[in-house]
Amino acid sequence: MPLDLHEEGLPENPDLKVAQWLFLLDIDEAGIDKDDIWRQLQAVIQKDAMGPFCRTISAVLKPQEWKTTLVRLQTEAEKINEGELKRLEEAIENAQKNYGESEQKDALMAKAEYLCRIGDKDAAVSAFRVAYEKTVGLGYRLDVVFYLIRTGLFYMDHDLITRNIEKAKSLLEEGGDWDRRNRLKTYHGLYAMSIRDFKMAATYFFETMATFTSTELMEYRAFVKYAVFCCMVAMDRSDLKEKVINGTDIREVLHGFPELKGYVESLYYCRYDEFFRSLFWVEQEFKCDRYLATHSRYYIREMRIKAYTQLLESYRSVSLVHMAKSFGVGVEFMDRELSQFIATGRLHCRIDKVGGIIETNRPDSKNHLYQQTIKQGDLLLNRIQKLGRVINI
Repeated sequence: MPLDLHEEGLPENPDLKVAQWLFLLDIDEAGIDKDDIWRQLQAVIQKDAMGPFCRTISAVLKPQEWKTTLVRLQTEAEKINEGELKRLEEAIENAQKNYGESEQKDALMAKAEYLCRIGDKDAAVSAFRVAYEKTVGLGYRLDVVFYLIRTGLFYMDHDLITRNIEKAKSLLEEGGDWDRRNRLKTYHGLYAMSIRDFKMAATYFFETMATFTSTELMEYRAFVKYAVFCCMVAMDRSDLKEKVINGTDIREVLHGFPELKGYVESLYYCRYDEFFRSLFWVEQEFKCDRYLATHSRYYIREMRIKAYTQLLESYRSVSLVHMAKSFGVGVEFMDRELSQFIATGRLHCRIDKVGGIIETNRPDSKNHLYQQTIKQGDLLLNRIQKLGRVINI
């Protein structure tokens, strides 16, 4: 389990749950209670007076009744925003006239945090940069950078995220406590997952599993779910056993998460028909998650290939009927599925349609490496020859 440091975590600002709710309102998937989501979103907009945020989400809201409510909420919020921003500006002016750099930094941060909370992205980013310049302590500077990364994650601004992840790494080279180092790994892992770098995400997630404190990004249960999803596609069977099946931190969560547990164990223990049923649940989880939705088809395809490969590695040949039965699908589906992956070089076997047999032909890795070296050598020689002709001219 992670350390009980929830109270020491950074504030949920911006609140990434709001971005997830907005994503759910914009997709057409069965089982989503959009009315309930809209009620939760209204409550947060009203509580935090998110005037600028209201302007950015009007296109997502479909029912006219919601749009009418949003206009009312925006009008009320903008009046509150105007008064609060005026007060914050006065506080900054007072700090600049009467106090030192520490008080000035606090006043600038208060304004930046408020702009971030109400959903004024551009103004918030600018305000955080001004506050960063006034900040002296390394830890405080890192906290400002974490704000910028979270803002990037909220709006999925890849440039903002990557630039500030690199900035955080640079700052941590100068020093920094273990909590902020671990926090950056969690942030980087989440972003890596969102851009389909599941291997990097799995590495970062596991390095912070026992000391997870980044509750401003997600709850621990969601963190473990993401870690398992990444490990299942990125790790081989032996690593999967060591880090997931026998991982004490994960097992504790899996005990109360039957769907996730079934997904992990069905593949590892070769219960392929159960694994295919679990994949349907995984697909729904991906489609309803704003970080994973665009990778749904890729992930499900890769996991099917992984399961087929795992079964085929146990045999020199196996009947098509037996394999179809193992996965709980029809023979025609299995034939069509395997043929597609064989044709693209993802499965190393061939189908004897007359005999109804699948024969494996494991690739010779040394020979493949030799052929790749020859091919790349030829390309290099051709380029050298072309370069030589240019130089001679």
